[in-house]
Amino acid sequence: MTFPPSPAAPRAVLFDLDGTLADTAPDLAAAVNRLRADRGLEPTPYALLRPTASAGARGMIGAAFGLAPGDAGYEALRVKWFDYYQADMASHSTLFGGVPELLAGIGEAGMAWGIVTNKPARFTDPLIPLIGLAHAGCIVSGDTTAHAKPHPSPLLEGARRLGMAPEQCWYVGDDLRDIEAGRAAGMVTVACAWGYCGAVEQTQWGADYLLDTPQDLLELLRTTVAATTPAALVA
Repeated sequence: MTFPPSPAAPRAVLFDLDGTLADTAPDLAAAVNRLRADRGLEPTPYALLRPTASAGARGMIGAAFGLAPGDAGYEALRVKWFDYYQADMASHSTLFGGVPELLAGIGEAGMAWGIVTNKPARFTDPLIPLIGLAHAGCIVSGDTTAHAKPHPSPLLEGARRLGMAPEQCWYVGDDLRDIEAGRAAGMVTVACAWGYCGAVEQTQWGADYLLDTPQDLLELLRTTVAATTPAALVA
């Protein structure tokens, strides 16, 4: 694969969590289908729920019940969905294929990496060690700062915790708001097509890169870093 030149080699890579590092949709979907079962309803097909996973409760409840924040009944469903999900959030969630190798390659290059997610800390804190990401350099949850993505504040906090300037960081995500937040923070942005990706076509997001697999991202990092420090990454 050939990549256009990057404006600068990164010193750190920040990642979204759901749909970027980890495939958490099975457990998110199971929780919302428990809500449907409580009401005597058939499960919503997983194929309809999976694309909404990065949007959390708003996406899942919207797909399963046709309700949005502010609609009657939405808040009660959201609270119960949170409870169901917290009780069983890692039965089927796993890292995407290639992610362990990607993170190992980043570490071998001497770069830092961290997680910036809109997932609330009540879920992020227990989930991350269960799926093998406890070695993240920083974890910024959806309620760590006053604003969630697409506001840049969480990404700026992630850079601060890693001791990096924002322009030294790349941000990787599978949703339009990830790219909007990364651009607003002054970071190089990477859209990952292996994730959930939502309803807006990824080519319309305005990301600096659109990649198909974690291996593509590792190769991009190798190519970019090698342009300034040829021995930094060993293939």
